Amino acid sequence: MGASQDTMNRNEDARKFVEEAILGHQVVIFSKPSCPYCTQAKKAFKTENIEFKDFNLSQRPDCSDVQDVLMEITGARSVPRVFINGSCIGGGSETLSLQRQNKLKELINVKS
Repeated sequence: MGASQDTMNRNEDARKFVEEAILGHQVVIFSKPSCPYCTQAKKAFKTENIEFKDFNLSQRPDCSDVQDVLMEITGARSVPRVFINGSCIGGGSETLSLQRQNKLKELINVKS
């Protein structure tokens, strides 16, 4: 019974971390430094001079739990998971596509 309770607590802690991160920042990227799509997403925001909060999951002991929560929320476990105004816009490819369409700043300026 202890292991199951421990798993539930870790999942709740990971969920709280993800929810607070998303609510606490206009633009959030959950990433890993070894991921080229993460680099691509961050570069898109930097190019547009848009501030973002980057959460490096590889530095977190609960990385797997956080990715499980992201799967529940977004339907994908992969990084990057990019959120603007509390909504997931997808990953690196979607972010780059929105940048190419000049829609990133438009999404930033829309208040949820």
